[in-house]
Amino acid sequence: RRYRGGARIGADCQIYPQVYIGDGVTVGDGTILYPGVRFTRVLIGSRCILHAGAVIGADGFGFIPNAAGGFDKIPQLGNVVVEDDVEIGANTCIDRAKTDSTISAGGVKLDNLIQIGHNVQIGENTFSAQTGIAGTSKVGHNCFLAGQVGIADHVTIGDRVCIGSKSGLDKDVPDGEVRFGYPALPGMQYHRASAIFKNLPDLATPREQAEKEIAALKEK
Repeated sequence: RRYRGGARIGADCQIYPQVYIGDGVTVGDGTILYPGVRFTRVLIGSRCILHAGAVIGADGFGFIPNAAGGFDKIPQLGNVVVEDDVEIGANTCIDRAKTDSTISAGGVKLDNLIQIGHNVQIGENTFSAQTGIAGTSKVGHNCFLAGQVGIADHVTIGDRVCIGSKSGLDKDVPDGEVRFGYPALPGMQYHRASAIFKNLPDLATPREQAEKEIAALKEK
């Protein structure tokens, strides 16, 4: 079916109340749009599930400083592509690209309250909990991003990467790696550092005592 603004809706879709389908939207067959979903300039694949309040295709967050000390908005001219069998949680936001596309590849599963910036690319079958991914970053296929992970802009995450809860990444991660912490460290390095950190209060007392004894010896 075709609708105003060139939108196209596939067969066997379920569209609940208060869904807004804007200009240039294509929705594939068998997709479910729960109440309050909003999108414009988006290509949605088949058998996708978009939960309540998801906003797909809003302006990317792009600004440039001007001579007056404020900011001028950079036009966001691209779109969002959501491929087949993707599930997007409630109140998750995916921004449209400045140019080209923001992409969630087939089989991606996104939890509630996720922010995906403009021009981000997420590979097939990647699973993400409450996460923020800044613009132009890339996440490979079959990755696992735990709750409250933050990824800086222009970072590339390889395939089959696992990132622990509350980790912050500002550097690229090779395929198959594990990262924890802020800033994120390789898995074993993080655990060794964490073990030392937990013992720092106990280590401090003997050191302070040793320093006092050394000072006393010097005075003698």
